Amino acid sequence: MSSASTDTLAERFEESRGHLRAVAYRMLGSIGEAEDAVQETWLRLQRTDTSTIENLAGWLTTVTGRICLDALRSRKSRAEEPLDTHVPDPLITSPDAPDPEQQALQADSVGLALLIVLDSLAPAERLAFVLHDMFAVPFDDIAPIVERTPAATRQLASRARRRVQGAPAPETDIARQRVVVDAFLSAAREGDFERLVAVLDPDILLRADGGATGVSRRLQGAHTVASGAIMFQRMTPQNIRFVVVNGTIGLLSLPDGRATSLMAFTITNDRVTELNVVADEERLAALGF
Repeated sequence: MSSASTDTLAERFEESRGHLRAVAYRMLGSIGEAEDAVQETWLRLQRTDTSTIENLAGWLTTVTGRICLDALRSRKSRAEEPLDTHVPDPLITSPDAPDPEQQALQADSVGLALLIVLDSLAPAERLAFVLHDMFAVPFDDIAPIVERTPAATRQLASRARRRVQGAPAPETDIARQRVVVDAFLSAAREGDFERLVAVLDPDILLRADGGATGVSRRLQGAHTVASGAIMFQRMTPQNIRFVVVNGTIGLLSLPDGRATSLMAFTITNDRVTELNVVADEERLAALGF
């Protein structure tokens, strides 16, 4: 391949990079693994006779999907961290006038609660749902990746869709979310147990991912979560920062100017329905905090 054609191919690939990163992030829930998958797609493109590719964007999407499917299957076979205490990598931006790069990052994001549901799917189900329902890839193109017929692939996506659609739609307005989180913080700081329970959904689920060296926990129920919320009494305005986490409101805890935890809230009908906590300081540092 000539230098000129290589340069042209690289330009066309860069045009698709954001889209491929979004596909890989939805598939893997890991920013680093998503970037690795996109890079592997570029390497495979360089080794391919591009004269045989009729639709480059479609080819790149399906190749990225195949790479992610292999990664998920490998992850399952190694039986990595338990899914009930693992929180996917968050995409964190400022709520105040994010720059274009931050806006693009949030455009690529889906809620952590949805990513956790996707984590519970079988790899082939996740691929079929992500490619078809999120990126409109036809089942005829997905079927060869999962080595099934188009009809069987449609069934994979249908099963995944039922899991994803099982929960009520969360609140998306950041201002409305902020009102609920402010009420949560006020009740926690004042140690007002009843007010705290009132702002939590009766079936609230809390996941705290401490990482490889920390303590991970999974708590369910308003009274159980509220009982453990005394930790929030130390969260003064001076050591927290409001952020946007995958499109929903979150809090960074910065007691010494360094992030020690990130809380991402899912709010439905003016109550907190999920609280996902990343307490792995190494992960937070890798994300720039």
